[in-house]
Amino acid sequence: MDHLVFEVGLAIALIAAAGLISSKLRFSVIPFYILIGMAVGPHAMELWHFDFRFIESAPFIDFMGRIGVLFLLFYLGLEFSVGRLIKSGRSIAVGGTIYIGINFTLGLALGFLSGFPVAETLVIAGITTISSSAIAAKVLVDLKRTANAETEMILGIIMFEDVFLAVYISILSGLVLSDSSSLGGVLLSALIALGFMLAVIIIGRKAVPLLNRILRIRSNEVFGLVVFGSLFLVAGFSETIHVAEAIGALLVGLVLAETEHAKRIEHLIVPFRDFFGALFFFSFGLSIDPLSLGGNAIWLALAAVLLTLFGNIWAGMLAGRTASLSPKASANIGLTIVARGEFSIIMANLGKEGGLLDIVQPFAAIYVLILAILGPLLTKQSKPIFNMLNKIFKFKDPRLRKKESKSAQL
Repeated sequence: MDHLVFEVGLAIALIAAAGLISSKLRFSVIPFYILIGMAVGPHAMELWHFDFRFIESAPFIDFMGRIGVLFLLFYLGLEFSVGRLIKSGRSIAVGGTIYIGINFTLGLALGFLSGFPVAETLVIAGITTISSSAIAAKVLVDLKRTANAETEMILGIIMFEDVFLAVYISILSGLVLSDSSSLGGVLLSALIALGFMLAVIIIGRKAVPLLNRILRIRSNEVFGLVVFGSLFLVAGFSETIHVAEAIGALLVGLVLAETEHAKRIEHLIVPFRDFFGALFFFSFGLSIDPLSLGGNAIWLALAAVLLTLFGNIWAGMLAGRTASLSPKASANIGLTIVARGEFSIIMANLGKEGGLLDIVQPFAAIYVLILAILGPLLTKQSKPIFNMLNKIFKFKDPRLRKKESKSAQL
């Protein structure tokens, strides 16, 4: 541990260099953070005092990356509000079901058509279904789209995915790790996850007057400690009841967005969001060994990427239509959450623990890497992508349909 501080300093310097390059090229910074992380790691070299293998510091960097995800989702919650989310409850449930249904079905089809056994197919379907909440949050913030009409649907789908993930991991763990799964246990896990989310939202909204009084703190130091303590306590408790800690952070942000202190909290959080968020993407790249990527896994990953792009755009268009969003906003839904990341890696690790086929790990790494890089780029170019698709499919705005039907009735 003697060189921990030096290694962390080296990691931050590399991240800063990647950020400078991305700003010069005017590209999304996320792919550069991931790629610089991939370029170093256990396979890299040691040059004098500069150990690019990051052996000692990797666990610590990984932990700081986890904190980065919490800040990203917490900030996204602050930019939104519980009130807006509740108003869109029905359309979010429908949109989330559509999104999960389409992507999960395509993942199953990929696994079965590729000739994999049932267990491997179920893991592959899990890998290709769940989007990266961290990347989605970063993209929304970077592109200043938090106030867009489609953002509430995007947030709703992210939360809906977490309920699905809680159920699916329960089922998959039973099948892959112990060859059995209790239906009662699965249902209980789902109900606990859903109940916890609803409880935080409902109780948090009722407690807004109390929170306003509690947070009237003059000292910035004490104010920061109270906010950070609340964030980490709720996020950490979420993890203990099988709700992703990132969703716990999002819920805290949604509740505090209703208070009169939202702007002050936002100002406090931004530097931490940027710093620890960058470390998350670097640590994500650090976990991928480029020397292990190859063989049949590449072709399977490319096929999965194409299916995911198709499925996401299709699901986004359908989900947006149910919420009466414009075709352009609907396309933004699918493109914003097309990236895959932390949850897909969790699924792949579950397959590794269960002793499934070796191809699952490299497949997941290549698939996640491509979409983690491609997702932010596609989101940034969503307007020309939509214009191209619109020329082919001639999308019609559902709001115009309603006006036309009203006119016909008159």
